[in-house]
Amino acid sequence: MINYASIAAVILASLVEAPTLHALSDQPVRTWPIQIPYEAPPANPDVPDVSIPPNKNPLSPEELKRAEALLPLLEGKQEFWAMGEFVHLGEPAVPVLVRALAMPSPRIRYNAIETLLMMKGVAGVPALVSTAKEPGEIPRVREHALRVAVRLDSTKAPEAIEVMAKDPNPSVRKAAAFEARYVRQKAVIPVLIPMVSDDERFVALSALQSLWILTRHETEFHDWDTSTKQDRAAWSSEWTEWWDANKEIFEIPEPKRPKRSS
Repeated sequence: MINYASIAAVILASLVEAPTLHALSDQPVRTWPIQIPYEAPPANPDVPDVSIPPNKNPLSPEELKRAEALLPLLEGKQEFWAMGEFVHLGEPAVPVLVRALAMPSPRIRYNAIETLLMMKGVAGVPALVSTAKEPGEIPRVREHALRVAVRLDSTKAPEAIEVMAKDPNPSVRKAAAFEARYVRQKAVIPVLIPMVSDDERFVALSALQSLWILTRHETEFHDWDTSTKQDRAAWSSEWTEWWDANKEIFEIPEPKRPKRSS
């Protein structure tokens, strides 16, 4: 049996004696590195997929009551558990989850939107679009509703982008300008063009970047920092002239794919 106390005593004695020996010698104390043999860990065996697939069947009366009871739990210490339960119930639970978008708590509304994204609840996109358009909703919830709607079904997002692009809150306008780049429809281009002259820098730059991504139309470099309001109005007019001349024949180009490293 290994005597750990003896080993510790030897190590301690060597540490105490080392300075004394070094002081008596003109030569520095030499050390020799020792390489410990390395053995790679064994490869993990293939682990079978034991995850439970989301439910595809209509909810039973008991499951419907369970889903309804989960709604107030989308806020608080158990919110992540409640979100996971909705994911397990699957898309048949979307009509129940959509009710959370009208509940008083902003946290519940936000988590309901996030849950729709997690469960890929495409059936909830119309409700998300309505939430994004709602002027009485807080900006954070509106922005998240638009973001998730675009991820789930971008074809239904243009009407929300059009409304949000005219909102008095610059944060809401910026979300519309940014998310528009993921909506590959011509309908968003005339919405983005007036936003190039927005008084808020981050709104205008987001709109400009989205236009370049969607159209790949080459323009002169627009330096917003040194520009005047008249400059930005001129930029918007240039885009309007280009769009009026090309909108009948223009098609959204295919997105650029990242180059593979050779």
